[in-house]
Formats: sequence, structure tokens, C-alpha cells
Amino acid sequence: MTAEINTRLLVEILTARRDDFLAQWTRTIGDDLQGRLSLAELGHELGELYEAVLKAISIGGLDGRGEHFGEARSLLIELSRNQARQGFTPTETARSVFALKEVLEPSLAGEAASAQAYLQFARLLDDLGLLTTEAYVRTREEIISSQAEQLLELSTPVVKLWDGVVGVPLVGTLDSARTQVVMEKLLQTLVDTDSTHAIIDITGVPTVDTQVAQHLLKTVVAARMMGARCIISGIRPQIAQTIVALGIEFGDIPTNSSLADALRQALKEIALETEDDVKGLL
Repeated sequence: MTAEINTRLLVEILTARRDDFLAQWTRTIGDDLQGRLSLAELGHELGELYEAVLKAISIGGLDGRGEHFGEARSLLIELSRNQARQGFTPTETARSVFALKEVLEPSLAGEAASAQAYLQFARLLDDLGLLTTEAYVRTREEIISSQAEQLLELSTPVVKLWDGVVGVPLVGTLDSARTQVVMEKLLQTLVDTDSTHAIIDITGVPTVDTQVAQHLLKTVVAARMMGARCIISGIRPQIAQTIVALGIEFGDIPTNSSLADALRQALKEIALETEDDVKGLL
């Protein structure tokens, strides 16, 4: 019975002083954000959240995990996602909720009856604040994952070097995820450009170990299945010594010390193939 009385009292106070509390809440958060979000936009977001929380309390009490808080939780998640994308910190995002406790404390913590209602409401705001942190972390993880994929795309270009010849300049470490991207882009470029030769340049790869060699071989095999001949260029002295020491075998895959040598070899092979085709027609 006491909980119902506290809830009813809280709803009455939040309803009667809505504009005052909301204005103070908006100013407090606005000061924290230091102009990075307009007061009009901030007031709109907090106003929607205030109404959703007040509605939920009126319907089902202060259990923030109940279905009646579904709208409020959705608004909090959206607010957290927006602030994560805009570069706000997790603390600043959680403060968007916790600051309401500071606003309500002077008005509710004075008398015994309202103080008890305030403590119950404060626990609710703590739970909602934790929800914003969880939503913020999930959003940041999504952003980081998306950026990593974009960087992976940018770091594995496939370029047309000549008619019938495409190049894959690799820079940095070659792992399974990157090998898959290289393979997909190389195969698609072979189809798009109708190329017969692919040069995989590893000048920018710092070290070649057994794992890196396996990734290279997978890419070569995939290109061969598309009917393209692969050449590996950028075999520096240190790389050559490491390959020999590890006993890595590239089999019949041609290798060159520089991209220029590999391109020269590819063009010679294309010229010979063209000459053979012409002789075959005569």
C-alpha cells in the first residue's frame, strides 16, 4: 500500500511541475554538453523521455523492467545510439538520465513521504542509466566493426595495370579475414575487366610466414579457378631468406623481386598467347 501511495505522490509531483523539472533537466544536460547539442533538440529528446517515464509510472509503477516501460526503454536506446554516433562519452550519455535525480532532489527529498518516493524513483533512474551504457557500448562496437570493414576494403585495392593484367598491392599483415576480402575483390575484378593475369605484390607485407604463405596460395588457387595466371612480386632478400628457412613452397607460381618485373613478365606471356592465337587462325 505504501508503494502505491509513493507512486501516486510521485506522479502528482512530476505532472504538476513538469515544465519546471524539464527546463532544469535540459539546462543541466546542456551545460554538461557545452553547446555540442542545441537546447531545442535536447529539450525535445528529454521531453519525450520525461513523458514516456511518467506514463509508464502511472500505468504500472516503478518497475523499469516491466512491459509498461517499453516505450521509455526504446527512447533511451535511441538517445544512447545517437550520442554514441555523435562522439559523446558513455559518462555523458548516462548523465542524461542521472541528472534528473539532481533536478528532483531539492523538491522531493525534504519531507519524509516525498523522500521515500524520491528514493524509489532514483533506483529506477539508476536502472535506466545502466541501460543507456549498455546501448552505448553496443553502438560503439557496431561503429568500430563497420569502420574496420571499411578500412579493410580500402587496404586491399585491386587495380587494372594493363589490358588483361590486374594488380593487388598488399600492405600490412595478411590474415584470414583480409584474405577473404582480397579473394572476393580479385575474382570480381578479373570478371569485370576480363583479365587473364593477376599480380599479387607483397612489397608492403613486413613478414611472410607459413600462415601468410597459405593465405597467398589460397588467393592464387581461387584466381586460377577463374582462368587467370598469378604472379607474386615484391620478394625482397629478407623475405626470400625467410621463405627458404621455413621451407615454404610456392610450387609453379612465378615470383619476382619487383612489380615492374612481374608486369613485364605478364605482358610477355600475353604477347606470346596472342601470337599463338593468331598462328592458330592462319
